Amino acid sequence: MGTLLKSHPMSRIVSTLGVLVCAVSQLLADNWPQWRGPQLNGTTAETNLPTRWSKTDGVAWSIALPAWSGSTPIVWNNRIFLNVAEGPRVWLWCVDRAAGTVLWKRQVAEGNRQIRKQNMSSPSPVTDGTHVWVMTGTGVLKAFDFEGKERWTRDIQADYGLFGQLYGYGSSPLLFESSIYVQVLHGSHTAEPSYLLRLDKLTGQTLWRVERSSNARQESPDAYTTPTIVRDGARATLVVSGADVVTGHDPATGAEVWRAEGLNPTGDGIFRIIASPFTHDGIVYAPTRERPMLAVRAGGRGDVTRSHVLWRFTNGPDVPTPVTDGTYLYVVNDRGIMWCLDAKTGAPVYERQRLRSSTYTGSPVLADGKIYVTNEDGLTSVVRAGPKFEVLAENDIGEYTLSSPAISDGQIFIRTDKALYAIGKRH
Repeated sequence: MGTLLKSHPMSRIVSTLGVLVCAVSQLLADNWPQWRGPQLNGTTAETNLPTRWSKTDGVAWSIALPAWSGSTPIVWNNRIFLNVAEGPRVWLWCVDRAAGTVLWKRQVAEGNRQIRKQNMSSPSPVTDGTHVWVMTGTGVLKAFDFEGKERWTRDIQADYGLFGQLYGYGSSPLLFESSIYVQVLHGSHTAEPSYLLRLDKLTGQTLWRVERSSNARQESPDAYTTPTIVRDGARATLVVSGADVVTGHDPATGAEVWRAEGLNPTGDGIFRIIASPFTHDGIVYAPTRERPMLAVRAGGRGDVTRSHVLWRFTNGPDVPTPVTDGTYLYVVNDRGIMWCLDAKTGAPVYERQRLRSSTYTGSPVLADGKIYVTNEDGLTSVVRAGPKFEVLAENDIGEYTLSSPAISDGQIFIRTDKALYAIGKRH
């Protein structure tokens, strides 16, 4: 009977419908598995998200935190992971999403310290739904399972030399397929070369380490960016931005495939890069220290500065990474000035629109036809996506905030120096 049922046409139809339902459900209710979310670019297919809330209204729960962090909450189903600095140590917290309680805490590293806004918890964790990996500014990288059991640990500084960024290490690890990718772009406080690492996600073993060259000088070799992946048809390329250039690498070998110059056209010695590269529809968008931001078409070989740079924009961000849906690209600078560009041509759609006056460090996220932008005062502006600038709501929590919002299953997670807030009801 079982064999007959498996081969019955109606059974195949039911099975196919089940797969389609699961696929649609995943599109409508994404996890937020790493810093820039499920698409690695700050966008999600989530709908019916909250638009208005306050510190007390519209909050499902909140959990007290001991300090600020630039690290974003990472969400997978009923688990939320946080990189947390507390006193001299850095911890990984696992939070029960349903109850709003801490399930477990594991120490990741000693040696936490503050460098201006940065502490050693700045890199965001990353998860595949079975394991979670967390990097610290001290160079310690650890893997845990969802029950909090440590699977492996690496000390990147012990293995490959001290980090040499002026403001400390702040890049998040990238998970792609079976590997963890780590970039170390530095030079202001070291003579050692910058490099990229590929580690086996299950064992932590180094699969390759390649040096990344540039002509950047003084502080300009330093980058606090996070690498990403761009797809050109079936081909995937690892994208790294910093030290005056954006480069594409073969994920299997680390070999440089292409390079675009022009992120520091005057050769300025203090042109460190913070905002990360992001991609959509085979285009790499690479911000620098405000100007210029480059749009680079994937698929080139060698020096692609002339052949594949589609456009340049001279009013990019310094810290917040922009976001795009492939039609419009939204830029918010550190002072809360917002632009909307045509994502394919770079032509302005609207220019210099003012959000609430503040410092903006967290990156905007795009979902449900809205752009969510949180400033350092803890106020999240909700801006209508599209060609007309319209602020739909301003939601003030009133606490120091460096982190970008995370979105999952109908809820928005906002991390301040005092708490993690779950905004809205879970779908």
